[in-house]
Amino acid sequence: MPESALAQIRTALAAAAETPVDDVPIGAVVFGPDGRELARATNRREADGDPTAHAEVLALRAAARVHGDGWRLEGCTIAVTVEPCAMCAGAIGLSRVSAVVFGAWEPKTGAVGSLWDLLRDQRLLHRPQVRGGVLADECAALVTDFFAARRGIAD
Repeated sequence: MPESALAQIRTALAAAAETPVDDVPIGAVVFGPDGRELARATNRREADGDPTAHAEVLALRAAARVHGDGWRLEGCTIAVTVEPCAMCAGAIGLSRVSAVVFGAWEPKTGAVGSLWDLLRDQRLLHRPQVRGGVLADECAALVTDFFAARRGIAD
């Protein structure tokens, strides 16, 4: 596995560590074509009272403001700790991101290979490169630990 994918997911894990206490700890980071970090975000649905405040959507919005090509993020990579849902996969595709790297697979809501595979659908005009399962166990542990703590389940 390329070192860049590992480094990108490690950066997304650092972003996830900044998630507000009541939100599911998922981090997303957008890197420019030169590898420079453009934006990072965490889930903020509970904190903001916004059903669209997923880490990916917030990171894409922030990256578009600094990338300099309007809403297009061509040449950019988004790294996410958990496989994007359908809403986030749609936003990723529409933003024209060139590559997606994610950590944990999400069999219940994942839309980049698990439940659906929206980003690699041959009918779409834009299909980014996708690499899933990068540091999957470490990324999954964040979410598993979060829900275990909320349910009062001890390790």
